[in-house]
Amino acid sequence: MTRPDHDVIVVGARCAGAPTAMLLAREGYRVLLVDRATFPSDTISTHVLHPMAMAALARWGLRERLVATGCPPIHTYAFDFGPFTIEGAPGTADAPVAYCPRRTVLDALLVEAAREAGAEVREGFVVDELLRDGDRVTGLRGHTKDGAAVTITAHVVVGADGRSSVVARAVAPEAYHQRPQLVAAYYAYWRDLPMHGRFETYARGVRGFAAAETHDGLTMVVGGWPFAEFEANRRDHEAHYLALFDHVPAFRDRIRRATRVGPVYGAVSPNAFRKPYGPGWALVGDAGYVKDPITAQGILDAFLDAELLAEGLAAFRSGAHTFDVAMARYQATRDARALPMYDFTCQVASFAPPPPEQQALLAAVHGNQPAMDDFCRVNAGTLSPAVFFDPANVVRIFAARAG
Repeated sequence: MTRPDHDVIVVGARCAGAPTAMLLAREGYRVLLVDRATFPSDTISTHVLHPMAMAALARWGLRERLVATGCPPIHTYAFDFGPFTIEGAPGTADAPVAYCPRRTVLDALLVEAAREAGAEVREGFVVDELLRDGDRVTGLRGHTKDGAAVTITAHVVVGADGRSSVVARAVAPEAYHQRPQLVAAYYAYWRDLPMHGRFETYARGVRGFAAAETHDGLTMVVGGWPFAEFEANRRDHEAHYLALFDHVPAFRDRIRRATRVGPVYGAVSPNAFRKPYGPGWALVGDAGYVKDPITAQGILDAFLDAELLAEGLAAFRSGAHTFDVAMARYQATRDARALPMYDFTCQVASFAPPPPEQQALLAAVHGNQPAMDDFCRVNAGTLSPAVFFDPANVVRIFAARAG
């Protein structure tokens, strides 16, 4: 049998693909990383690197590189519900802060790290189709921006190319835990809107928005409304975006003193899991699991899934497990970690009024600093919603309030 050109081809070089390629290359894999984009370049994104994403960068030796780019740290998350605000620490003692970097900076940093690890990187490369031997994926055909056609073979092709993944479309994996689109989200950058280390979120009925500082003295402000209003509002989405701030007069006054830099960007997201593997292929990041951006978990999920997939492929390569067993463990571990936050995110994104018992719980959390910290850590992905909303923990919160 002819030796493939590479052990692994990773399609998509952003927050899922570049770390996957980097981790595999560090393990000695012959890795090719391809992307239709060239770097640095921008992409629609929630931007937020929650503390556990920063912990991943620390494990990879990249945390200080990001810090050195001048992105301001975020030490406090604040959730303003109108009658009261819950604010606290989003991280842990080892990973206390979050960041909100521009993707032009973060993605270029990750691509360079993959290249330094030994991965071959081809930017401006478009995948046209996957190669197959029966049911097994064996590589791909693509072309460079000058039109030159290329055929490349590999033991495994990894789709890390986002929710509209070319790889996922080609292999048509099973989808499950599907939910409808829930939120129409829009964001823009603003100058002279300092946040002083805070990630602020405001919830007002079926409207909500959040703000965090990013690079270059800018603040990213994102907001939205139910997807049911998407078509009615899309032709004048900018006016509807600006109208969000009227629901919070104090913030409206702050942003009126700021200057918007650039257009208002928008996106809607499906909510679904995909089976992330099959003969000769695997999926990672948004290509394998995607949810509404309202909890800004996408980059954290991409980082953690990249580690899980790299561990699974390493177990396969070592002979510890067959490919199917290693990838089934990857899928099971991913799903067990992600599902509680997925359910929590879909609940928040529904804009449905909290049931009375949850309203009472939030009121009990307010003013109880350890409970407020835990609530902020849930929204940051530091603490699982399953732990926070466990009946025993809920009893403790109400007991503290009563005492």
